[in-house]
Amino acid sequence: MRRFLPALILAALGGVLAATLAPRELTIVQAHLTGFPNADATAHLLRPTVLVLLCLVPALAAFCYGLSDSLDRYLTRTFLSAFALCFSALFSIWLIGDLTNNLSDFRKSRDPLALIGLYYSATFPKFFVDFAPFGLLLAMLYSLGRLSRGQEIVSIIQTGRGITRLILPLITMGLMIGLVCLGFNYRWAPAASAYQEALLDEAKMGSLSKARNVVYFNDDSKRLWFIGGFPYEYHRGEPLRNVIVRSFNREGQPEWRLQAARAEWDRNNKNWTFHEVNRWDLTHRLNTPDAPLMTRHEDEIPDPLVATGWGETPWQLIKPGLKAEQLGIPGLYSWLVQNKETGWGDQRRFLTQWHYRWAQPGICLAIVLLAAPLGIVFSRRGTAGGIALAIFLCAGMLFSSTVFLSLGESGYIPPFWAAWGTNILATGVALILIQRRLVGRPIYQTIRKILPL
Repeated sequence: MRRFLPALILAALGGVLAATLAPRELTIVQAHLTGFPNADATAHLLRPTVLVLLCLVPALAAFCYGLSDSLDRYLTRTFLSAFALCFSALFSIWLIGDLTNNLSDFRKSRDPLALIGLYYSATFPKFFVDFAPFGLLLAMLYSLGRLSRGQEIVSIIQTGRGITRLILPLITMGLMIGLVCLGFNYRWAPAASAYQEALLDEAKMGSLSKARNVVYFNDDSKRLWFIGGFPYEYHRGEPLRNVIVRSFNREGQPEWRLQAARAEWDRNNKNWTFHEVNRWDLTHRLNTPDAPLMTRHEDEIPDPLVATGWGETPWQLIKPGLKAEQLGIPGLYSWLVQNKETGWGDQRRFLTQWHYRWAQPGICLAIVLLAAPLGIVFSRRGTAGGIALAIFLCAGMLFSSTVFLSLGESGYIPPFWAAWGTNILATGVALILIQRRLVGRPIYQTIRKILPL
């Protein structure tokens, strides 16, 4: 029973955290679906469920730990202590550098300490997804290298366990960390990028913006919108700023132009209310029907101006201003479904990013498979070479991922292969290295014969 006590404690803590976060996430999803009635409801309604499962991943890892034998638990403890140390070091280095770069912006806020706390707590999911593979790499090299130097790897192999069975608990931990990355990638890690930029904008300009200079054209109503500033809390009724609306007739000729300092949308009656309004008639002619069109300012215009019967919602207006890199799986999927037969959007970019949301967590498993044969050495001479090669290979993975994504978004390769190409290459190299380690053939020395390192 003592083996499963950590799992029970983590399950209880995860349940409390899930009970706190899931209702809040469900409220946000319902507000989103109100403005985006055509969005994929199933994908968005899964967000609270994914959040609950994310809170229970530590308990699942602890349960697997309880089912393991004593040797697997010893390897797991060694790896987890190394991962905690390496990940904390990476986070500290990143935190100091980021805080140094943004400290001047934080000081412009009314409450710098509260802004700093909110900024870094909201940014943590993105940091975890970006840096967990590097933490895994360092932890694998450190823990396996220490075990190798102490001849513990040799002792474990002499008990009858092969290399594959030896690294099995480490693969399990890599899968658990990959599950956390997948959960964050579903919504919260991509959204953290947008929120991070919005918080800095709020500190510098005094307003929290989700997007700026957004252009949207409604083909049904023939209205063209330009929104200078889109508040981050637009789903809670915050007004849009610096709004310009131009109307066209069915032949594409301009009818009128409306400019307002603020625009509010009422979700109850679906009306738009414009404040500090100016409006111009774009159909006015000076004397004769053949005279050129003249812009005439309308003086008798109510302020605020209420527009009824307009079908646009803030969620639809902001869609063109969103970046594919800042959308989670539900947002990308909804965008792809709604724009499946339209040619105005860059569908390759959104489709590549959708595949990449699923593929990116797989890098954690690829890192484990790559680092394991390089971290396990049977002589002091091979330790430095394996570490250098592992770092070189992981740097190559990072470069390969960037290149593949660029090729996929540009249309040179299919989006699926652009997202999964790095994982496939890394797994292939890892399997080759593991096979060479299994047969006892040197890795680093063999590569030195091929490349003049």
